[in-house]
Amino acid sequence: MEIIDNYLDQKEFNEIQDVMMGPAFEWFYSPAIDDEKELQQDTGKFQFTHMFHFDFGPQSPHCKILRPILETNLPVAIWRIKANLLTKTPEIVENEFHVDIGDLPDYKLKHWTTSILYINTNNGYTKFEDGTIVESVANRMVTFPSNLKHTGTSCTDEKVRIVLNFDFFANDFTANQTGQK
Repeated sequence: MEIIDNYLDQKEFNEIQDVMMGPAFEWFYSPAIDDEKELQQDTGKFQFTHMFHFDFGPQSPHCKILRPILETNLPVAIWRIKANLLTKTPEIVENEFHVDIGDLPDYKLKHWTTSILYINTNNGYTKFEDGTIVESVANRMVTFPSNLKHTGTSCTDEKVRIVLNFDFFANDFTANQTGQK
């Protein structure tokens, strides 16, 4: 796992943040966070999402704002780039542990990479199954093998918590930078 603060040049990051936190950015309601069982149990958990890229193809008219990130990561293949927006809750709510690419067996999944870019600073966090916690700090990037189970949370100190998730196949250069083989 690698954590990099001030991942992007501040001007480049501000442009991404301004678009994603602006009034014209499209967020789509998702009535479940963890899985479809939530809908049957009426847990009250929900989120808003924006799919930039899915199943190896662009899905959003806003893909161009990601260029500075993609030029840094140099992915060979992108499976998904998805933004999540969770609203403020009275207490921090931890979601279920998961891997982003759930359809792949572990022996294949460990060759993929997941990165999370935090769009705003808040008291939410990403928690890994081993207990490691990465706090939500604007312009912080955490990168890890896609087979590491993790979960996100809500926040209590800001109106929203916004993260940008990347699931990609890294080239040798990127994999060596993140300690993966």
